[in-house]
Amino acid sequence: MRKAKRTNILGFYRDSRLLLATAVVVVIVIAAIGAPVLAPRSPEAMNAGNRLEGPSASFVLGTDSFGRDLLSRIIHGARLSLTVSVGSVLIGTVVGTILGLLAGYFGRTTEMVLMRLVDLLLAFPSILSALFVVAFVGTDVSTLIVTIGILFVPEFARIVHGAVLATKQLDYVEAARTVGNSDPRIMVRAILPNILAPIAVQVSLAMGGAILLESSLSFLGLGPPPPTSSWGRMVADAASFMRLSPFVLIWPAAVIAIVVLAFNILGDVIRDRLDPRLR
Repeated sequence: MRKAKRTNILGFYRDSRLLLATAVVVVIVIAAIGAPVLAPRSPEAMNAGNRLEGPSASFVLGTDSFGRDLLSRIIHGARLSLTVSVGSVLIGTVVGTILGLLAGYFGRTTEMVLMRLVDLLLAFPSILSALFVVAFVGTDVSTLIVTIGILFVPEFARIVHGAVLATKQLDYVEAARTVGNSDPRIMVRAILPNILAPIAVQVSLAMGGAILLESSLSFLGLGPPPPTSSWGRMVADAASFMRLSPFVLIWPAAVIAIVVLAFNILGDVIRDRLDPRLR
């Protein structure tokens, strides 16, 4: 009885986390896609007479130091954050999965060369590597996507590499090899479908990490230039006016924290659901 009750409580806890995290992600996706329609005002429209206003009927979340509507800027900022995160995670997933598959399946020299390359990339902190690349190459959106995507490659490569090592000696893989299937076919048809669980978990975690990295770079002035709406730049611009109008800092900072937390929770829930040891 106690075990059943405990299982029910854990199930409800996990389901509630999943619902809340999914709701946050859905809202952000809708905001990013429908930003031009959903935003009540232009995110670049300035009005000196409405500087640093608090939440009101006219400005739901208030205004910034230039009189721009905070809600509109946050909604348009969602489009930038989601574009960067989806693009960079896609690059990291595809390239990292290919490297991990090759290293884990072929082993020997291939494994040594590829995994040493992965270790080299992991030796440098992500934010420092991103700062170095963006500072010298540029701060446009495409540069951010490629830079952050490359930084995610080692994480996916190591996860896939470990999963392939644990999978390639299983009976169904040996059977596929015995009947004469080519190596690429075995990797794509026999191994890859059975290691999607850890990849899915890492995708969710990387989405939050990409948003945090983009916001950090924008905070430091190395994101897309003004007047592009960016959550990180909104936090940076608001720091000087925090005492005069705390809402100008609270809203974008809270959005960053909530969205990153939502993606991390999704990753945890996916792991709990797909890992039989945690059921």
